[in-house]
Amino acid sequence: MASKAQSTPLGLKIATYAFLVLWLLAAAFPFLWTAWGSFKVELDFFSITNWSDALTGPRTEATYGSPFTLAGYEGAWIQEEFWRSVLNTFIVCFFVVCTSLTIGTLGGYALSRSGFHYTFWLLIIALIFRALPQVTLVAGYLLPAFEWNVWGILPTAIIALVAMNQPFTLWMLHSFFQNIPKELDESAKVDGCTQFQAFRFVIVPVMWPGVITTGLFSFLLAYNDFIVTSMLLSESNRTMVPAIAAFLGSTYTEGQVMFAVAAVVSASVPIFILVMLFQRQIVSGLTAGAVKG
Repeated sequence: MASKAQSTPLGLKIATYAFLVLWLLAAAFPFLWTAWGSFKVELDFFSITNWSDALTGPRTEATYGSPFTLAGYEGAWIQEEFWRSVLNTFIVCFFVVCTSLTIGTLGGYALSRSGFHYTFWLLIIALIFRALPQVTLVAGYLLPAFEWNVWGILPTAIIALVAMNQPFTLWMLHSFFQNIPKELDESAKVDGCTQFQAFRFVIVPVMWPGVITTGLFSFLLAYNDFIVTSMLLSESNRTMVPAIAAFLGSTYTEGQVMFAVAAVVSASVPIFILVMLFQRQIVSGLTAGAVKG
């Protein structure tokens, strides 16, 4: 009787699964539609006479002899050299993640183990700076960048992104460190470790899922950034998001809009792969950060 009383009604199960299916379709449809359209010509994918042209591709077939074509990808990657923007993006993300995690891990650990009352106010001040609109912060970097002749290069954008995203990294890692009992530090010191050795050999391995989770979010913040990279980088050093925006801004040129569509798909695929590879670490890291103990 107890098991029957606790079982979920069939109607509720059907409604739940139906909602999940509809939600997944609604969430996945924009990307799937864009991915499908990236293999068409502009007159098919953006047809105003018959939307089904985006499915069948009659003009694509008439032009290339097949309902699918890689012309958009060839134009974006080779003709417009989108690969340079991809390379710039991963260079920026690599150094932003490494720097943010190094500073955030050391700072978060120090603040979590500090007994001073000003720790709370330091975190609040950091949160206030993170809450400010990015465009107001980037403006402060423009004058020094021009004065010191460092505008347009990748290191300038990396420094700005680290400075703006560091409060988020610090807050997230601080919450993870707080969930690790201080007794672990004390036990390591009893065994002869210094404070840094206890941090390196005992604490970091315990909270490794939290480091991976924070690193992934830091990567996404840098990967998807538009304001900082578009204002501080020159055209030759563009990352992917400003490059895609440049494609969209030149839609008066035939074919450029399909370059943008192909570039959007190219920029989205690495995110899917990254999340799929680290999904277990993300879940365990978020769980560790949400549960005290």
